[in-house]
Amino acid sequence: MGGNVRVGFVGFFLCIACIPGSSAQEESPTPQAIIARSVQANARDWKAQPTFDNFERDQEPGGGTKTFSVMMIAGSPYNRLVKVNGEPLSARQQAQEQQKLDAVIAARRNESKSEREARIAKYEEGRKRDHALMEQLTKAFDFTLQGEATVDGHDVYVLKATPRPGYQPPSMETQVLLGMQGTLWIDKKTSQWVKVEAQVIHPVSIAGFLAKVEPGTRFELEKMPVENDIWLPKHFSMKARAKVLFLFNHNSSDDETYFDYHKAQPVHTSSSGG
Repeated sequence: MGGNVRVGFVGFFLCIACIPGSSAQEESPTPQAIIARSVQANARDWKAQPTFDNFERDQEPGGGTKTFSVMMIAGSPYNRLVKVNGEPLSARQQAQEQQKLDAVIAARRNESKSEREARIAKYEEGRKRDHALMEQLTKAFDFTLQGEATVDGHDVYVLKATPRPGYQPPSMETQVLLGMQGTLWIDKKTSQWVKVEAQVIHPVSIAGFLAKVEPGTRFELEKMPVENDIWLPKHFSMKARAKVLFLFNHNSSDDETYFDYHKAQPVHTSSSGG
């Protein structure tokens, strides 16, 4: 995903940590029980996601789209360009992308054990950082049940998340939680997050980045079932407003759609991709 100012909080919506909670069915579940079960469900998704390949369509800042085949290759993903503005690449462009893919595969096959471990560790570092961030979910927010609804054919609980008074973020990445509120639509049957919307409601300083995240920063995540009880992202959008060095305004945005999830297959140098 693109964007120049991330300050570690995008993972709040993309990856979920495992927080213990009851899985028993309740006739009138409390918001805390709904959230606990949803976090358990999302923990399974987080663990399973690296076992899938998929396609990703990114909205370009200046207009148009790029579509990528996202492939897991020897422990970390590689994005291969397959379409521009919805149109397949020309034969020449396809050949160029195949050359890039073959080079990546060859490099990963020839890397030393320490090089491979370092590459995979870098990929997992971001996932684990997001994982740790999500451990703060039930500590940073108070949840209230707003009602029930139907979203994309799923019967859902609608929950409001508001900052919990007195919450003390344990790390730089979790500081942004102090200024956020959101709404969650959670599937009643599977406890999966069907949709999440969140926004920054008051400025939050991120000291380690000499930056301040401003109101107007918004996120939206939608998920979909892909296999058995595993749900993975369907759509993610973000508009971020920040002041870098507390002086210069910086705005960025992302809009990404994910589709055609399928179990990752071994990739060979002769592969033609997705």
